[in-house]
Amino acid sequence: MAKHGKKYLEAAKLIDSEATYEAAEAIELVKKAATAKFDESIEVAVRLGVDPRKQDQAVRGVVVLPHGTGKTKRVLVFAKGEKVKEAEAAGADFVGDADMINKIQQGWFEFDVCVATPDMMAEVGKLGRILGGKGLMPNPKAGTVTFDVAKAVQEIKAGKIEYRLDKAGQIHAPIGKASFDAEKLNENLKALLDALVRAKPSTAKGIYLRNIAVSSTMGPGARVNAANYR
Repeated sequence: MAKHGKKYLEAAKLIDSEATYEAAEAIELVKKAATAKFDESIEVAVRLGVDPRKQDQAVRGVVVLPHGTGKTKRVLVFAKGEKVKEAEAAGADFVGDADMINKIQQGWFEFDVCVATPDMMAEVGKLGRILGGKGLMPNPKAGTVTFDVAKAVQEIKAGKIEYRLDKAGQIHAPIGKASFDAEKLNENLKALLDALVRAKPSTAKGIYLRNIAVSSTMGPGARVNAANYR
């Protein structure tokens, strides 16, 4: 078993590991248990009733959190021509084509999200191993391969996140910071869970939202009553 420090053990006393809480109460407890010196992220883990080995049950998508994540993402856009100006006007941090591809090949990674226009994907594809290994490859399903680069950049800056089922059948995603009001965190959580429900595969059987837990970066987790979202 992992060993925890005194701060974690003290914070853990606030939360009953065997209990299931309503979302608002779980979030309040997790905020109280976030005692680190930095503004901890608040994250949610959702276990879904799907088989991650089956392609037709791979849950993946995007959602714009109404109150953002508390982190401003650095956006790189692969584009050329008029789309360069469009991306820059929308607030992209970096814009380019071959020059940016060369920088990444040389080990540059000072960005959090990549967006690409479809006509750039043949070139961006050369970075498949590099970007794919870091989960940064532009993807149509995530809305990051598009000619509407302005909308893509604006949504990312506004708090759009991507969620993806892992091999254990879980979704992990940030819903804000410990400094957020509990109400805002609750609304972000609801937005994510609503998106997951909409993304339920037609082949999924039985209970879909099985378990939900919220936690801070350094603190213990609190289980949330999943029945309210089914």
